Amino acid sequence: MSSTTSSTTLYGGASGRRVTVRDLAAAKERGERWPMVTAYDAMTARVFDQAGVPVLLVGDSAAMVVYGFDSTLPVTLDHLVPLTAAVVRGSSRALVVADLPFGSYQGSPQQALESAARFMKEAGAHAVKLEGGRRVLPQVEALVSAGVPVMAHLGLTPQSVNTLGGYRVQGRGQSGDELMADAKDLERAGAFAVVLECVPADLAHRVTTSLSIPTVGIGAGPSTDAQVLVWQDMMGLTPRPAKFVKRYFDLASEMDRAVRAFADEVTSGAFPAPEHTYC
Repeated sequence: MSSTTSSTTLYGGASGRRVTVRDLAAAKERGERWPMVTAYDAMTARVFDQAGVPVLLVGDSAAMVVYGFDSTLPVTLDHLVPLTAAVVRGSSRALVVADLPFGSYQGSPQQALESAARFMKEAGAHAVKLEGGRRVLPQVEALVSAGVPVMAHLGLTPQSVNTLGGYRVQGRGQSGDELMADAKDLERAGAFAVVLECVPADLAHRVTTSLSIPTVGIGAGPSTDAQVLVWQDMMGLTPRPAKFVKRYFDLASEMDRAVRAFADEVTSGAFPAPEHTYC
């Protein structure tokens, strides 16, 4: 992080306080793009926070990358609340967004508020994220009215993967107009940002220029205000990442090398050496 970075800069800024939704709105007005990364524990949250990442998402992707499920559907509030609390404790500047898991908000606005309250009160989350368009507008309005910042999520919504018929690009043809309408409705309902997942780049561009709130892309091309990736995907831990993922490091190979070196030294007797031993 550069010592010359302005305190008003979202990525890498040095404000001495938590990033807020107003900061995200101001970044959109300035035309400043910013990164969002997932985090599920205090140690990785600390690394990303110190790197200047302004928003950390405790995603329901934890179902797969933390708990080993084959989709996001099985994860619960009881799974995610402790992870969110750890990320909040491990960070000092980033705005921490918690994913409302499947079955925790679809039933009613009251259910959504009760679930969000657990994230806010038990974990210290600063905002929540939920999936869906017009069908969740009552939930968004209820949460915002109660003082809970809401990040929306359109396009490929993994919690609806069975209805969508798999992990496929969304928003082509007429469904693109429907997505645009959903995005505008969510903005009017009070959402402070909207994630656009696996949608055509031209549609993401049109949505981004039509909204006054930031858009966060994941497989949505280069025109969104922000980009988000699951950290295990970008670090090379995921065996078969999606097309939209860029691997920035091969952590799996480095971990394999390190654990093999440790195991070899243990079996040969080279570890622990005298410098690792108490007298």
